Amino acid sequence: MPALGRLARESQVLESFSDPRTFLAAAAIVGLVVGSFLNVVIHRVPKMMEREWRAQCAEFAGEAVPVEQALGLAFPASHCPRCGAPIRALDNIPVLSYLWLRGRCRQCRRAISPRYPVVEALAAGLTFWSAWSFGFGIQAVAASILIWTLIALAFIDADTQLLPDSITLPLLWAGLVANLWGTFADLKSAVIGAIAGYLSLWTIYWLFKLATGKEGMGHGDFKLLAALGGWLGWQMLPAIIFLASVVGAAVGIALIGLARHGRNVPIPFGPYLAAAGALAVFWGPSLSSIYLRGP
Repeated sequence: MPALGRLARESQVLESFSDPRTFLAAAAIVGLVVGSFLNVVIHRVPKMMEREWRAQCAEFAGEAVPVEQALGLAFPASHCPRCGAPIRALDNIPVLSYLWLRGRCRQCRRAISPRYPVVEALAAGLTFWSAWSFGFGIQAVAASILIWTLIALAFIDADTQLLPDSITLPLLWAGLVANLWGTFADLKSAVIGAIAGYLSLWTIYWLFKLATGKEGMGHGDFKLLAALGGWLGWQMLPAIIFLASVVGAAVGIALIGLARHGRNVPIPFGPYLAAAGALAVFWGPSLSSIYLRGP
């Protein structure tokens, strides 16, 4: 009997989440919480990579590996990047705490980057839209996971011009696993998409390097497009590449025109690939048909 009661309660919970309003509200709240964690990922993953590189360089040179404070995604606890003061739980509520504190640390009163609430709000909004677009089910969950990862990669690349293998490669495999059941594409299209995504930018990279002697993009871009191909299938790749290239070129020209970016300073391509991939998640077939139909 207790088992039957537990099953009944679980069934009621599932039914409540299948209600559209409950599901959408829960999706937005989950997006806010995940957005807060994404800020940790964006800030700490590049620092963790730098520490690993320093340790490898020291080991290669036969020097003592530098001893540094332990750093991971779960430790140390959240703290102000300026004064190091621990952030209390009430001051760590996504978006609301930032607004309540007027964008300043409670202890040192120095400004906190507005990027933190932007990432949280973006994650919440796109998670809500995933729930709205796909409804209650595995597609909404998978779309949200893809979107969260794209947000993290976009901001990391914008800050550091890095697309970490520790994120892009699991994202690629996750897309292939998701499409074992045809979540966004059939498995054959997903495998071809992963291969074609990598090889397309790899080919462009080498043609540009042979022609100019310079590297036009990083290898992380190949892996990110391969991951998008693995998630969405090869059919989405032309539209993704086209959108990312057009938007990237437009932003780059605008920045150069406004004298905010030197001509010889590289512009990260990852954020535009991530944005194009997010658009393809929601409006992929429409974008692809428009692109293939042409003017």
